[in-house]
Amino acid sequence: MRAVDDQPELSVNLLSSPETMQSNPNLAVLGFRRQLVYHLHFWAFIAVVPLILIQWQHGNHLLAGLLALFCANAVLVIGCLRLTGRYFLKGWLFPILAVVSAAYSTAINGHAGLYWAYPAAIALFFLLPLKEAGVCNILFVTVMSVTSFLKFSEADFWRITFSLGLSCVFAMVFAWLVGRMQQELTKLATTDPLTGCLNRSQLADILNSQIQMRERYERVSSLVILDLDYFKVINDQWGHLAGDKVLKELALRIRKRLRENDQLFRIGGEEFMIVLPETRQKDADTLAHQLLSSISATPFLEGIRVTASAGVAEVCQGETWSTWLNRADQALYTAKHQGRNQIVNAPKPDSVVASVEEEPLPPISKGGEVA
Repeated sequence: MRAVDDQPELSVNLLSSPETMQSNPNLAVLGFRRQLVYHLHFWAFIAVVPLILIQWQHGNHLLAGLLALFCANAVLVIGCLRLTGRYFLKGWLFPILAVVSAAYSTAINGHAGLYWAYPAAIALFFLLPLKEAGVCNILFVTVMSVTSFLKFSEADFWRITFSLGLSCVFAMVFAWLVGRMQQELTKLATTDPLTGCLNRSQLADILNSQIQMRERYERVSSLVILDLDYFKVINDQWGHLAGDKVLKELALRIRKRLRENDQLFRIGGEEFMIVLPETRQKDADTLAHQLLSSISATPFLEGIRVTASAGVAEVCQGETWSTWLNRADQALYTAKHQGRNQIVNAPKPDSVVASVEEEPLPPISKGGEVA
């Protein structure tokens, strides 16, 4: 289970509002992981601070210094999470200091130092990615086994090695299962169960990321909003089961034409949106024509032929994601209004304003059909 930074492009402060997290499941998961890291470091700091004084009083100055570094790292991690939402050094100081401190404490303090190895080993699975945590724990158990072999009797050596090893295995299995559960829940929350397309939960973030690429690096992106024509007729004449099959087949046909970094959303009953990074409007228009040809060329089911309409819009400088989406939506409405089975390219924002002043377009009803 990756505790933090599964998706480095996302930066979520612990103080993010609940509404923001609820609107995007990926952000919600990342936010909970950051809170987990925060609390583990906080309580580790509380537990270790008294040990610094104890070890210093006992004359173990090197161990006291290592524990002080451990606490300083905890403070830096907590401070970075609170102020910037970033994970300081991605947590790598924790396993290094934990292994060294636990091994050295066991070497000089015997069983009293050994007890701290168990919570430290388990904590690694909540602070690091699963593979890295597994590698660190193999090294951890190896170091502790060597230390135990040199410090304790043979019977104690085997007990310590197997008990610490089993604790790590149990923690790894638990972390793996929790990670799988997070992935499945996130997938359920972010995808349409019928077609497997992305749903609206990530729409704003993905469009904003494309706008940022436009603002920072002059890399344009385009939207294609595609809507099946007269889809209600299919449901009425052949039933909703046939309608569902048409939608699934439509998603498959669209995916065959897309690149790996293109993203397909289902944003309405029979309405789909395609985000095309680094694509000019004329290239998006070419793709839209190919998609409409693919849709109309072959029947979806026996006796069911379908056509579609589409609106295309390229993101413009200074535009918000909602404005960009609305221009593509208005272009789709125009395609519907002009007779369907066609593509309309959205004009630039200035042209849109002029046309609205002359003759405002009526609103679009759900599913892209003419109101």
